[in-house]
Parts: sequence; structure tokens; C-alpha cells
Amino acid sequence: MQNTLHIIGGGMAGSEAAWQAANAGIQVVIHEMRPKVGTFAHRTGNLGEMVCSNSFRSDDHEQNAVGLLHWEMRQAGGLIMDMAARHRLPAGGALAVDRDPFAESVTAALKSHPNITVNYDEITALPDDGHWIIATGPLTSGALAEAIAAETGSEALAFFDAIAPIVYHETVNMDVAWMQSRYDKGETVEEQTAYLNCPMNKDQYEAFIDALLAAEKTEFKEGETAGYFDGCLPIEVMAERGRETLRFGPMKPVGLTNAHDPQNKPYAVVQLRRDNALGTLYNIVGFQTKMKYGAQKAVFAMIPGLENAEFARLGGIHRNTFLNSPTLLDDQMRLRSRPNIRFAGQITGVEGYVESAAMGLLAGRMAAAELRGETLAPVPDTTAMGALVTHITGGADAKTFQPMNVNFGLFPPLDGVKGGRRGRKDRYKAYTDRAKLDWQDWLAPQALAAE
Repeated sequence: MQNTLHIIGGGMAGSEAAWQAANAGIQVVIHEMRPKVGTFAHRTGNLGEMVCSNSFRSDDHEQNAVGLLHWEMRQAGGLIMDMAARHRLPAGGALAVDRDPFAESVTAALKSHPNITVNYDEITALPDDGHWIIATGPLTSGALAEAIAAETGSEALAFFDAIAPIVYHETVNMDVAWMQSRYDKGETVEEQTAYLNCPMNKDQYEAFIDALLAAEKTEFKEGETAGYFDGCLPIEVMAERGRETLRFGPMKPVGLTNAHDPQNKPYAVVQLRRDNALGTLYNIVGFQTKMKYGAQKAVFAMIPGLENAEFARLGGIHRNTFLNSPTLLDDQMRLRSRPNIRFAGQITGVEGYVESAAMGLLAGRMAAAELRGETLAPVPDTTAMGALVTHITGGADAKTFQPMNVNFGLFPPLDGVKGGRRGRKDRYKAYTDRAKLDWQDWLAPQALAAE
């Protein structure tokens, strides 16, 4: 027990933590309750299953903070980024993957590693001894969530995540829809035509917003409050904030030309992104929803091109819990009251697949070092990894702490770099150049120690 690292949860964070620790020579046991105990959002018992989008977002490591996080994970031998590359789908400048083969490959890699054992069991209490990482994600089981809440002395914070629907491509009307990535982004024709676009004129958009606002929605249970993470808002919640909100959000028409009617600029555009390698499934980008199933079918049928669409999966909504990490975790991601337990992934208050996996990567390396009798140097806050872990373990205001995606606003400012929108391109490149050097310097001693 004392020389083994136990990880609860086999999602993005748990899988990455296990891989990093095992590659450092540590014996690892992953405890995954699925498929014995299911959740609202998961469909399989695979490790690393993607339950919402199939996108890891931007892969631009020079101008985008999440792309930089991709780069840092690759430099650290990250499992999630390796498998994402193997199962990549065309998505313009984004990194999207074929979700089922991706999860199957993550599972196979972990199960075949000589230092990793997978136990399909539910952990319902906080362990008193041994070395543990809790990476149970947004759908922590009820019993374990209660144990965590009891230990932290306060109720777990909560918000709600919504899931976007998936459409069968063969049911899309391609006499109306067309294939194009925004601004024709991508190096190949396949990348430049990665998205399926459905145009709306002003009258169609206004009618769609009216129907969206009037549609029957999922009711919350007594005692639940509808707190949402801004990066994953249901479309009807966005519409309630103003009739033009969607047109300047997921339905923005910029960078697109209707192949069927090039002279007329769409007033709004609904985009769909390929969800599998066969190209038979497409998810509606940014269309997370809490509408009831019947309402979804009626409202989405109003989208030109989707009037006869059939759905492989309709949208949904589920509860998501996370810690007030700035008050509860130390800079090694350990629970202050029980330092034998680390937390990683979405439960720490990061948002997104990539951020969750990144925190798993750090937790796995930190735990492995501790088991070897070492302590890793603090991760430089000039890196994407360091900026994110610094934020959740003390950089954020505990009173207003909310889930956070990685972004350049978390990075220390650079002297002598022009501010404002006009200087943004050069500023972001300077951020990423600095981060890459500092990340490689942080990784170097660990590579030597592992030899």
C-alpha cells in the first residue's frame, strides 16, 4: 500500500496521472467504478471516455493558451495528447478526435502498462493511509462526494454542465448546408472543409430564438440552483441574456461563405463538427442544452438543413461538483487536512478535457516524486501548466472561485510587450516563447532522475 499510488477515477485526469506515475517507475492502481456503477453522461466503461464534445479545442501553440497546454503535455510524454494525435479528425485549427477509438486506445495503453492495474470498484470513503489521487471529475459518485464534503467542512460547490446533441450526417440536407472551416482555416482541403454549416436569414434566426425561449426545459430538483460555467452555457440560457447573444457566439456568421448562395451573407450560421472518423456523426457546436427531448427535436428542426435530421444523441444536462481548491489544496495539490490525498482534474476547479488531463499530469508526477522521497520544484507560473495550477491552489480569490479554462490572463505580464488588441499577436507569441523555455527547464531534471 505505502509504495503504490492509488487513483480514483479513470477519466482524462486519472488516466494521465496513472501514465505519468507509471512511467516514473511507480506501481499504480486505477479504481474506476464504471461500468459496474454508471453515470448520466458515460456510455461505456472505457478509460478516458469523452462525454461532451469531442474537441480538445485550439491546437495553436503560438497564439492560444490551450494550444500551448497541448504542447507542454506533448513535451512531458502525455498519454492523452499522444492518443488524440493518433485519432485526430479534421477540425480546422482545433484538435478533435474520434471519441470511441480514442478512449479504447487510452484504455489499452493503460491496461498493457506493466506498472498499472485497473480495478473496477467504487470507492465510497476517503482513505486513511497510502498515497491517493482523487480524479473523479464532474460526476463524482454520491457517497464519495458526501465523504469529501464532510472532510472539507463545507458543502461542495456546484454548477451544471450541458451536453450538445449529435446528428447523423446522412440526414442533413446538403442542398442547404455546406462544408467549410471558418476563414478556411487549416493546411489541407480536408481541414479547410471540416465543419458542416447551416445558414439562417434574419427571419429564420428570430423565429429560432422565439422557439428556443419558449421551449420546455429540464426542471431542477429542490435545493439545486442553476449555476453554470460560462464556457459551457446551454444555448437557451445564452438566448435569455439577449437575442443577439447566439449570433455573436456559437452562431456567428463571420469567416463563412454560403457555397449555395455566395452573394448573400448569412445572418447566422449553425456549425456541426465531425464526431467520428467515418464522418457519419456530427455534433452541433456550442449547442449544449437543457431543453426536454421533444422540444429539442422540434426546435432543431427549424435549423435550415436539419429539418429532417435524426439524432444519435440528444442534448442533456448534469450536475458538476468541484472543490474550493484555493482554500483546500496546497501547492502540491494535496488536501491540506489529509496530505496523503491529492486531487486532480475537473474536481479541482479547472474546466475542459485538456485542463483536466494537465492537472492529472502534474498530480501524477508530484505523487511519483513523493513516493521516491523527492519533491518537485514549483511549476513556473509563466507556463500554461504553472499558470493553471497556481490559479487553483492559491492564485484565485477563494470567495469568488469558479471553474476556469487556461487563458493568457492567468500568466504573469511581460515587460516591454505592447498591450491592447493591436499588440495581442506579438504579446501571445512572447508568452508562448517564454513558457516553452521555462517548461523545458522544469522538465529537464526529471528526465535525468528517471534515467
